[in-house]
Amino acid sequence: MLLQTINDSTNTLLGITNAKIFKHKLFDLMDLGELAFNFTINIVVLLIIIRLIYLPVNKNREFIFTFFVFNVVIFFLCSIMGNSNVNSGFGFGLFAILSIMRYRTESVAIKEMTYLFISISISVINALLNKKIALDEIIFCNGIIIITVYILEKLWVKSREHTRILIYEKIELIKPEKRAELMADIKDRTGLDIQNIEIVKIDLLSDSASLRIHYKE
Repeated sequence: MLLQTINDSTNTLLGITNAKIFKHKLFDLMDLGELAFNFTINIVVLLIIIRLIYLPVNKNREFIFTFFVFNVVIFFLCSIMGNSNVNSGFGFGLFAILSIMRYRTESVAIKEMTYLFISISISVINALLNKKIALDEIIFCNGIIIITVYILEKLWVKSREHTRILIYEKIELIKPEKRAELMADIKDRTGLDIQNIEIVKIDLLSDSASLRIHYKE
């Protein structure tokens, strides 16, 4: 009786697993498990790079949404393409377009574009994990990326130079002969170690100027 019950349950499970809708399999637990495993590796690597390396140094949360959304969408896009007959040339073309895309509403800093590229690259690498690619290869690639970003961000570039745009109202100090006074005034107001100052825009109507300041931590 018990054996018959087990057989009936097994047959029922197999029937559900093999069920189809318009020639599409309704369930594929093996593929779903593989996809979930790959996604877990992908999101853990991204969290390490963004949460533990990028944020403590740059303290800029503006692009966190972009990094994660791009990563997740590209991961699943590449996973689906990897399991279909989509031409690989199309896939690489789409990856290249998304990698170099810049937002037209504002200027995106080179560092943020680099992290965006890293986010996309990680999703593609982990989406390609399948029976033909060993797990140790994927772990090695992810590890090298994490170590490289960590070394460059936290160990190698110890004296980082940052930039910031300021609206400055003492327009009389932007004259070349008063550059020393300008740097001293901005340094006194901001408390930053000013290295250089660039004039971005002068507004004579409001007697103000947009300045790009370069400073070190």
